[in-house]
Order: sequence, then structure tokens, then C-alpha cells
Amino acid sequence: MERYYEYRHTVGFEETNLVGNVYYTHYLRWQGRCREMFLKERAPAVLAELRDDLKLFTLKVDCEFFAELAAFDELAIRMRLAELGQTQLEFAFDYLRLTGDSELLVARGRQRVACMRGPNGRTVPARVPAALARALAPYTQAPLVSGRA
Repeated sequence: MERYYEYRHTVGFEETNLVGNVYYTHYLRWQGRCREMFLKERAPAVLAELRDDLKLFTLKVDCEFFAELAAFDELAIRMRLAELGQTQLEFAFDYLRLTGDSELLVARGRQRVACMRGPNGRTVPARVPAALARALAPYTQAPLVSGRA
């Protein structure tokens, strides 16, 4: 069994800059898209909670680059659970360029998310939903519980 959730993407011209490589903000956008597709495919119960009062606030993102990408490169974004606390979680992302049967790690990123509940303007920290923790369990790269909030 794979220990990551994978989102596939083909780079488009609109994601490149004047010299033809991918502008860095798209890597962060792909993290969000990967997370969204994970929720849709693996944790649909969490989507219902998001329509109610659950909010997933992105607290921090980062990305380290190893090689460039260009238009029409085939890409796999692989997401793993790096840390699960009571009210926060952290995802790790590997970005791989796919060419035939080979893969090249082109970037690596992380994303810290806080769970909150309540109406806008008056949200309070909330426990990570059990349905989300269960859905992420197969994709864990670190201990499930940390000392962080």
C-alpha cells in the first residue's frame, strides 16, 4: 500500500513565467489543490463539516526547490501526514516530475493547518475531526500524536 495520497497535474503555459519555468506560487497552489482533492476523495464527511462551521486555516506553507518544471511536464504531488496534534496538523508534500517510467524529485514542501469552529470573526480552536484523522492514518510519516496543539 502507498504511504501517500497522490494528485496528478500537467503544467500549463499559464503556470510558467517569461523564461518558461513554473512560477513558485503554483507549487503552493498545488499543495492546496492536493489537500482539497484528498478531502473530496478520502474524507467526504469532513466536507460536510466545512459546509457547517469547521474551518481549516493554513498557518504556514513552505517549499524547497531542487529542479525546474516547464509547460507540459507531468507532475505527481504526493501528500503525507507529517504531524497530527489535537487542533493542528501538518502535511508534507513531494513534487515529482514523471517521465516515462522515471520520477525526479523537483521540490518538497510542508503545510501547517489549524482546525477552528464557529462563525467568522469568532472562531475558536477545535479538535481535528475524527473522520479526517481516520482518513489520514494510512498516509502517516511520523507519530500520530505530537506535543503540539
